[in-house]
Amino acid sequence: MFLKRIFARSTDTSQSLYEAIVAAARRPFFYAEWAVPDNLDGRFDLISLHLFLVLERLKGEGARAEDFRQRLTDVFFADMDRSLREMGVGDLSVGKKVRKMSEVFYGRVRAYSTALAQGEGLADALRRNVYAGVADEDGARLAAWVVSARGALKAQGVQDILDGRVEFP
Repeated sequence: MFLKRIFARSTDTSQSLYEAIVAAARRPFFYAEWAVPDNLDGRFDLISLHLFLVLERLKGEGARAEDFRQRLTDVFFADMDRSLREMGVGDLSVGKKVRKMSEVFYGRVRAYSTALAQGEGLADALRRNVYAGVADEDGARLAAWVVSARGALKAQGVQDILDGRVEFP
């Protein structure tokens, strides 16, 4: 029984869904055509944005979805930890940097949630966060995409998402 637990494949699909989120956030058009900075901050922002959209979709969908949301968030922060270590950040600094990343992430979640709930301010929030330091970018195109993605995710079944399948426009 002990060996079966060690060698059994995990049925938790949060890792595969997270990988799909990262793949969607790395689509070239965001960087080449929509001027999202192709650097660590830009990638972090787009992964955070895609993750936010999925977490928002699962909100209020019952205990199983809430548990999945937490596991998905845990996978995200474990990936941030691993990435920092791969970049050579020292063990003593990783915790502080991940804590800062979590503050940034949850700040963005609040900003995007508020803007979507109020029906205004999303482009400004994206300009401040995703396009910080990018001249001539007002965030309107990305804001329209977020609204479209939100609708597309709403049309997807919760079970499909819990099974690790998600499609972004």
